[in-house]
Amino acid sequence: MSSLLLRMDEFVEEHCIPSESEYDSELNEYHKRSGTKWGFVPEVMDKLKSTAKSMGLWNLFMPIGHFGSRGISMTEYSSLSEIMGRSFLAPEACNCSAPDTGNMEVLAKFGSKPQQETWLVPLLEGKIRSSFLMTEPNVASSDATNIRCSIEKKNGEYIVNGRKWWSTGALHPNCELFVLMGRMKGEHWERVPLSKRFSIVLIPSRAKGIKIERALDVFGYDGAPGGHAEISLDDVRVPASSSIIAGEGRGFEIAQSRLGPGRVHHCMRAIGMAERALTSMIRRSKERKTYGKFLCEYDTIREKFAKSRIEIDQARLLVMDCSEKLEKRGLKGAISEVSIIKVAVPIMACKVIDRAIQVHGGMGVSQDTFLASAYAHMRTLRIADGPDEVHLRSVAKVELKIPMSLRAGRRSHIET
Repeated sequence: MSSLLLRMDEFVEEHCIPSESEYDSELNEYHKRSGTKWGFVPEVMDKLKSTAKSMGLWNLFMPIGHFGSRGISMTEYSSLSEIMGRSFLAPEACNCSAPDTGNMEVLAKFGSKPQQETWLVPLLEGKIRSSFLMTEPNVASSDATNIRCSIEKKNGEYIVNGRKWWSTGALHPNCELFVLMGRMKGEHWERVPLSKRFSIVLIPSRAKGIKIERALDVFGYDGAPGGHAEISLDDVRVPASSSIIAGEGRGFEIAQSRLGPGRVHHCMRAIGMAERALTSMIRRSKERKTYGKFLCEYDTIREKFAKSRIEIDQARLLVMDCSEKLEKRGLKGAISEVSIIKVAVPIMACKVIDRAIQVHGGMGVSQDTFLASAYAHMRTLRIADGPDEVHLRSVAKVELKIPMSLRAGRRSHIET
């Protein structure tokens, strides 16, 4: 494992981070020539993918025991995710980026052999990309029971109608698959418990009736070439025999299985970006002088370093603890820990990046560093995959279930 970590560190520091400016330049040049950033993948990404494969850094995410697994535990992968998180190019270059990783895990855990052959194999090979369609613009999607996109079975087909948004990666030119969560339509479904009324279907991204309504910006960043899309589905038809994942009514179960590990991955990548921001902050403070002193000589600046180190290390320990419990107990046994890290880590990353921006001054909010886009992304994580308020509610529910007679001792001492 130590060898893999060293190789990943080398790949990110010597290949990915130095390639970021080239990646942006290629996108900007294409934009100038064509008038759009969509439909184009910078050539440097293909080079990085080839390098990652040659260094043995491809498809590291798949859980042990599933098709495509490299035999890496979630705890081990957490450390690799942190390193990848330093560069926005590294996860995709290693075929370890969202939403593909979550979709591949769903296919590996719940997909039939034909579904795996059709979709999982090309995803693992990096030949295609995918998107996860869950959030909707017309309801509060933080409560997934509000989902209104309908799935109706008729004449051997599933007919899908609705509108989704924040469908990450849907605009990528290589996106071939939409993994969609919707509400089953039909009179008998109204008599089924609410949590059993939802299913997940596989839809080819170019199926008739699908329309990309618009690309959504995040704090002004378009996220090209993958981006985030608002999508309408008008009588989209897919074969009933091959499109449903694991059977009707299992949408919640599958979505939770997907989101648990995904939140760990997001959080560890966020820690990696926070580490890069701290390094950038310290480097800047050693280069700039005010009133005859380097910035790093001021106590107010040193305080930023110290607070950042404390907060980063606290967050890392929380995520590693969560990873271990997820492996031992599954999501039900670590539901509180997953919610804890989902709240704590993005808040920490925002604080650290904000301090780095402050130390960089005007440069920190410009396009001349990674900090502004990193802050936008980390702030978004406080909403994506469940807003802070939902996760705080989840943590509080677990706390309230602990008998008062046990509250005097630490929970970790009494859990088995």
